Amino acid sequence: MPDAAARPAGDGAPSAPPDPRRWWALAVIGLAQLMVVLDATIVNIALPSAQRDLGMSDGNRQWVITAYSLAFGGLLLLGGRIADLIGRRRAFVIGLSGFALASALGGAASTPEMLFAARGLQGVFAALLAPCALSLLATTFTTPRERAKAFGVFAAIASGGGAVGLIAGGLLTEYLNWRWCLYVNVAIAAVAVLGTFAVLRTSGRTGAKLDVPGAVLGCGGLLAVVYGLSEAEPRGWSDGLVIGLLVGGAALLAAFAWWQARASDPMLPPHVIGDRTRAGCLVTMMLATITLLPVLLFLSYYFQLALGYSPIRTGLAFLPLTLAIITGATQVSARFLDRLAPRALIVPGLLLATVALVLLTRLTVDSSYATHVLPAMLVLGFGMGLVFMPVMSTATQGVARKDSGVTSATVNTAQQVGGAIGTALLNTVASTAATAYLTLHLAGPAQAAPGSPAASAQRLIETQGVVHGFGVALWWAAGIMLLGAAAAAVLVTAPAPAPRREALGAAVAAPMP
Repeated sequence: MPDAAARPAGDGAPSAPPDPRRWWALAVIGLAQLMVVLDATIVNIALPSAQRDLGMSDGNRQWVITAYSLAFGGLLLLGGRIADLIGRRRAFVIGLSGFALASALGGAASTPEMLFAARGLQGVFAALLAPCALSLLATTFTTPRERAKAFGVFAAIASGGGAVGLIAGGLLTEYLNWRWCLYVNVAIAAVAVLGTFAVLRTSGRTGAKLDVPGAVLGCGGLLAVVYGLSEAEPRGWSDGLVIGLLVGGAALLAAFAWWQARASDPMLPPHVIGDRTRAGCLVTMMLATITLLPVLLFLSYYFQLALGYSPIRTGLAFLPLTLAIITGATQVSARFLDRLAPRALIVPGLLLATVALVLLTRLTVDSSYATHVLPAMLVLGFGMGLVFMPVMSTATQGVARKDSGVTSATVNTAQQVGGAIGTALLNTVASTAATAYLTLHLAGPAQAAPGSPAASAQRLIETQGVVHGFGVALWWAAGIMLLGAAAAAVLVTAPAPAPRREALGAAVAAPMP
């Protein structure tokens, strides 16, 4: 029997005729996805300004990032199932409206606690919005050729949105102020809500039921794991709280898996992730994001610390990466996914990304952006454009409509958990390597007189240590990316789409003229 992921989407019911407004629907869905992904990074560049304005301590400022990622990553499965329960379009509108209100609250924050709460609330509604966007796309585009084009655009947004967030954050912080990094979501959400009512079909309830024990175990486990990973960097992996959160989270997730196999209407039906190809796509997504998100963070620091770029110049330096992702996703993956098996795109893309990461390990404090950074960024972006589009399309194909939301949420969860693991793991590797470098190369007093040649030399060595740490972490990232390529080659076994295979078979069987 072929993999479920290779079969047409649906649950056996006759397929509805294509919606004539489906390409406008893609624009609305893409806009909402851009807002969610953009918000994961847009605040990064604005954070120093927000910290000064609100009087945040260095120890607490991480909660601007952590509150969002914790709520988002921890509640995705629940958000996906709620979308299946109440209808995807209704859940989509609720997610957009709630995200806009939370963004307005954050932009108007007068205390750090108010901003932290707003960011957490953003994450809650993002956990509802993101799986809705992906499941709406999966159920709107079902023919292989159109599905490939639609997912190409969506994947370009999903994978390039982080870089767009850095650019937007730099522009808004430089020319307005940090609050507009949040206020901008209100305008985006308003346009998306109006577009939803205008072009998206109403989707009724799917008949799914809420698995309350599964929701408690699954969300509790994910919250504990994501929080533990976010605390691993500042506290260290041996810290008692980190160990307790990770072990407790793993135990809850194990209990969640046990319960899902026994529940009458499980929150995450075992067959959704039991399919080999779909499981391979989830593993590939997680391994790719383990590497990609920390690399964006490393490059952001590198541009500002080693090359001396301003926030706005740092954001613009990521523009070629975004353009390369868009090119790979829309001009290559979208053109060939309806003709090739998914791994024929995924594996080469991951190998290209591995090469790019190896190139980035050669960066020094004297490297040139044009000759050292730019070529690697273009290769990395093009490779990621080949990867994310077929992964998302294949992972969400061949599931019953009642499970579309939770399947999409599982893809998003793999992405979010991968990013949390990568940020904690690779930042720890980089910090450890930098400390070892400084211990070896710094001699004499810890602090030289300000302005003296010794102070300048010390600053240079410290910068070299940080860049050395990035290089060591990038070698780890390259190894993880290569592991992702191996996983995709072994697990993602879905063949080329059926219409293409049938056409090829007919051509072979036809008599010679």
